[in-house]
Amino acid sequence: MAMRRARMTIAYKGDQFHGFATNPGVDTVASTIEGALAQILQEEVKITPAGRTDAGVHAWGQIIGADLPDRVNLPVLMKQLNSLCGPSIAVREAVWTKPDFHARYTALWRSYRYTVLNTETPNPFMVDSAWHIMKPLKLRAMQLASDAVIGEHDFSAFCRKPKPADENDTFEHSMRRHVMNADWRDLGEGVLRFDIRANAFCHQMVRALVGTFIEIGLGKRPPSDMRGLIVSGDRAQAAPVAPPQGLILWEVGYPADCD
Repeated sequence: MAMRRARMTIAYKGDQFHGFATNPGVDTVASTIEGALAQILQEEVKITPAGRTDAGVHAWGQIIGADLPDRVNLPVLMKQLNSLCGPSIAVREAVWTKPDFHARYTALWRSYRYTVLNTETPNPFMVDSAWHIMKPLKLRAMQLASDAVIGEHDFSAFCRKPKPADENDTFEHSMRRHVMNADWRDLGEGVLRFDIRANAFCHQMVRALVGTFIEIGLGKRPPSDMRGLIVSGDRAQAAPVAPPQGLILWEVGYPADCD
C-alpha cells in the first residue's frame, strides 16, 4: 500500500490529559489521536510531534507528522478526528508534505505563551488557562529581566536534567538554546502574557523561567538576577516551575519549502 506523509496542526486542552507522549494506563494526547486514527483507518498509525508537552500544558499550534495511506482524504479525515477526539483535541489543519518532513527535526523554532492573572480575586473562567497571582507584580522589572534571556545561552539553571536518551531534549544533553524573542505584555484587566520563541526548549524551561520572572515581579529578586542565574547554570538557584495550566505551545516554524 502506498503511503504519504501528512502534517497536521492540532490544538488541545492539556488539563484533560497526562501529557502528550503515550503512557500506558493513562490518557495522553498521542494515545487519543493514534487510537482515533486506528479506528478510522483500521491500522496502527504512529504520530511524531514537534515537541512533547507535560501534563496540564495546552497547545494551539502543535504540529504532528504521520505516514498515512495515500487513499486518505485529508479534509474528511480531519472531520473524523475532530468528531472522535473533540472537544479537548482539535485538528486545525491537515496537508500532505514532503517524505523527509519531520515534525521535530525539521522545525526551525517553537513559540510558547504563558498567561498570568494578576488580580486580587480569582476568575473562575481562567482557572485552567492562567496562573493566578494575587499580589501586585512589577511588570517593568519582569520586562527588564526578559532581555537577559534573549540570545544563545546555556539554560541549565532553568531546565530539568534529561534522562539518558531522553527524546524530549532536542540536543541530547546540551542545554544551549537560542532564544529569538522574550517579552512580557499587559493585556489589560490584570492579564499578563509572556511570549518566548527559541530554536528549541529543554524540559520545563519556560515554566522555570516564568517562575523566576514572577519572583522578580514580586520584588523577591532584582531583574539583574536573571543574567546571573544563566551564568551560574545552577538549577537550585532559580525559582520552582510555574504551574502548567498557564502554558501554551503556540506555534512552530518550518522552512518555507515545507509549506
